[in-house]
Amino acid sequence: MYMYTRPAHNKKTADNAGAVESFYDHHPYPPPVQDLDGYRERWQDPQRRHAEYHLFWPTRPYREELSILVAGCGTAQAARHALRQPAAHVVCIDISTTSIQHTKELKQRYNLTNLEVHQMALEKVGELGQKFDKVICTGVLHHLTDPDTGLQALRDTLKPDGIMHLMVYAAYGRTGVYMLQEYCRRLNVGITDQEINDLANTLMAIPADHPLAPLLGRAADFRTKVGLADALLHPQDRAYTVAQLFDFIEQAGLSFDRWLFQAPYLAKCGKIAGTPHGGRLSGLPPAEQYAAMELLRGTMVRHSLIVSRSDAPADDHILRLEDRPRQQFVPIRRHEALCVEERVPPQAAAVLLNQSNNDADLFLAIDNKEKRWFEAIDGQRTIGEILDRDPGRNEQSAKDGCHFFEKLWWYDLVVFDASANG
Repeated sequence: MYMYTRPAHNKKTADNAGAVESFYDHHPYPPPVQDLDGYRERWQDPQRRHAEYHLFWPTRPYREELSILVAGCGTAQAARHALRQPAAHVVCIDISTTSIQHTKELKQRYNLTNLEVHQMALEKVGELGQKFDKVICTGVLHHLTDPDTGLQALRDTLKPDGIMHLMVYAAYGRTGVYMLQEYCRRLNVGITDQEINDLANTLMAIPADHPLAPLLGRAADFRTKVGLADALLHPQDRAYTVAQLFDFIEQAGLSFDRWLFQAPYLAKCGKIAGTPHGGRLSGLPPAEQYAAMELLRGTMVRHSLIVSRSDAPADDHILRLEDRPRQQFVPIRRHEALCVEERVPPQAAAVLLNQSNNDADLFLAIDNKEKRWFEAIDGQRTIGEILDRDPGRNEQSAKDGCHFFEKLWWYDLVVFDASANG
């Protein structure tokens, strides 16, 4: 399995976990925060909490008493989870002393009695002697000397019916990043504040058509010193194509459930659906389609996915739309879903999009009838109940309505609570 790694001349630090620990002690990432009041307030919305739960467990009844592991918690990630899910027991680990200290400060400031903090390497997580409903590991595995050992260690902490949220770097969309990493190695650019400032000023001279230029304009990492250091000066880094990622999780005894944001990986979404290859791509097996879409889009810089143990029953956590009566699903809006009514295409009443999807073609133009259906979503009524109450309901509109709600799901605008007809 090919994975990007730094060249051999940097091997003396790249193979040393101590270099990574030292890096994060001096450049904690993400930057520490002191105030989580606004974050806590946003997550008071029960529909937001239900939407997140059913993204991971679409077929299970909602519950809040979960055991959660945040592996590689950074400065605030675990505190956020403990804050928004007070009924959950959250355990976090990180190798960095600085990150652990910031997490403990947030724990004390917000009286997070449901948060348990440990400083340890991810590979040693088994020493906790605990099993979890949910494991969260985002932006960590690709910095390990041996990601396979790390992922296997996480898998061993997962309950038989648990789920795991992973994020790793994507190879093709980070081409410009790796070019600049090599540039920094050749110049032996250090990680002092002055060196980072000099690097930031130098990047302003990059040509507009350089592969890194689009990221400089939109990625938050390049707007802060610690973000810039994490992106270009990290002592250990690798990335995965879709095919390599699927091999990676399979070798660890895990199975793919879904992408956190699936629209970019689906040939039925966006402009690609209307091309001569749209149908051909859609006819591929899912893993092949995802791999092809990664190549065609070419801009993915990370893969965020949900996986579960390969020995878990699939029907417990994977929603197969074709196998269930969709009218009984309860649609719940994702908090990133946005309805835009200004400057919409001709004949459209509005445009729906997920603000977390960066691809400009991933929007859904809707007419007035579809807008009524979307606005009727309250997290309580089923698809059937929404369609039955529509004044223009007939047999054809009911079929159209079911297809519309399926498209909302494809485009990451809703999740479904399918627990009532599991």
